[in-house]
Amino acid sequence: MLEAGAWWTVLAAPVLLLVLAVLAVAGHAVLETRDAGRPVTPYAAARPLLGVPRELLAQPRRLPAADRLLWRTGVVIVPVSAVLSTLVIPFGNVAVADPSVGLVWFNAMEVLTWAGLWLAGWGPNAALSLVGGYRFLAQGLAYELPLMFALISTATGAQSLRVGDIAAAQHGLWYVVWMPVAFLVYLSGVLAFSFLGPFAYPAGRDIAGGVLSEISGPDRLLLRAGRWLWLAAGAAMAVPLFLGAGVGPWLPAWAWSLVKTLLVLAVLVVAVRRLPVLRADRYVELAWVVLVPLTIVQALVPAVVVLSR
Repeated sequence: MLEAGAWWTVLAAPVLLLVLAVLAVAGHAVLETRDAGRPVTPYAAARPLLGVPRELLAQPRRLPAADRLLWRTGVVIVPVSAVLSTLVIPFGNVAVADPSVGLVWFNAMEVLTWAGLWLAGWGPNAALSLVGGYRFLAQGLAYELPLMFALISTATGAQSLRVGDIAAAQHGLWYVVWMPVAFLVYLSGVLAFSFLGPFAYPAGRDIAGGVLSEISGPDRLLLRAGRWLWLAAGAAMAVPLFLGAGVGPWLPAWAWSLVKTLLVLAVLVVAVRRLPVLRADRYVELAWVVLVPLTIVQALVPAVVVLSR
């Protein structure tokens, strides 16, 4: 039985999310160092974190005719929505909350990132950041439908939108076994709403960082942190949706949740480093022609199973 509403979880959830995000950044730095042919040392893993004080002390960039309210609002929305998404993610048998529409809440927080990235691109009133915002919207039109069908597959199998019910329904067989398409599409969706790796198009080097191009100081730190917080949140949510939550032999439920989350996060970090960046127009074609039909068929599988019981 999933316990919800324990007072300590309100603080523990964001702290755990931050720790996972830091581990993801450190892992990415290690892969980057190894790919560059340099020796992997503890400093290599800590190097991104050592730049945090410098970002905090840097002066924010001032641009003519910038809408600072919209700009700042967009920057804040990205990390805040990532933290809010953890309210419904169970860790072991405990969650901050387990509402009847927990899956919808997670998806709504992810969609809120659309608004944040768009405002972060629009607010500076600069060409390159605006192009980055438009790129994320185009990317969102491609990944969102397959992602939603992947989420619907898990809800259909459990006949519930409650995350705790979805986790409990997998005690006999994890959803990753008979919903592999939904699992892979979900992982690609996590990379997409984190705009990292193959989906870093909104912050591409060809447009000098896109949505990050005009941001400096604490604002830049917040937006970059939001990307990794979302990657960690997506990895954590994959565990109750597809990997049976805290179910496993010998270890307690919280330990299994942690192990599974770290494994998923490791896979995502490797994908961030190894996969090439996709142009949004090409991914739109792949998503609408291939992924949407596949995920619809995948969603029909649990529907048929449920109806045949």
